[in-house]
Amino acid sequence: MDAIVLLSGGIDSATALAMTRAAGLRCHALSFRYGQRHAVELAAAARVARAMGAVGHDVIDLDLRAIGGSALTAEIDVPKGRDEAEIGAGIPITYVPARNTIFLSYAIALAEVRGARDIVVGVNVLDSSGYPDCRPEWLAAMQEVARLGTKAGAERRPVTIRAPLIKMSKSEIIRAGVKLGVDYGLTHSCYDPSPSGAACGACDACQLRRRGFEAAGVPDPTVYASS
Repeated sequence: MDAIVLLSGGIDSATALAMTRAAGLRCHALSFRYGQRHAVELAAAARVARAMGAVGHDVIDLDLRAIGGSALTAEIDVPKGRDEAEIGAGIPITYVPARNTIFLSYAIALAEVRGARDIVVGVNVLDSSGYPDCRPEWLAAMQEVARLGTKAGAERRPVTIRAPLIKMSKSEIIRAGVKLGVDYGLTHSCYDPSPSGAACGACDACQLRRRGFEAAGVPDPTVYASS
């Protein structure tokens, strides 16, 4: 059986890909060049797809900079040095409007064309930085979209959208990935890396990544510009 796995190049999507491979599915990785601040994460996604044995890796081009509204797609500073309480409060400016909804819509279309029965996303509600499109309620709504808005759904064989990490902490995700042989040195999380690709070490994503490795008791392989 085949699965479409959304792959950002970060810890969560890499682990979700490893879990899907371990379950015996043929994995088609799907990434997006959407006008994000840098190409480092796409390079990471390509490395992860190769290392984890994806049968293919599609990269779709779309321009979310035309919409803007996020520090990742507009000339807005990425927040740095926020403490745990600040990161956990509200929806940060790094939220990209409807990004996951747009990405998952593409995945639903690709799954229908490829005949894939599963779509796997690495969304995670505990370490989501307040993003609304990482919640179980959103996931359930998108499952209904797949059921009601596709030929496969009309023929009563809708794709199943799976989020195996949805209720796991970052440390639990890392431990699970280590057991499956994920090389987290291939991944990238930083919102605002240096020109060399080194992680800034201060944005929300870097802080969540650092804390995850510390809590998991796993050495952090990340190259941080601040170090």
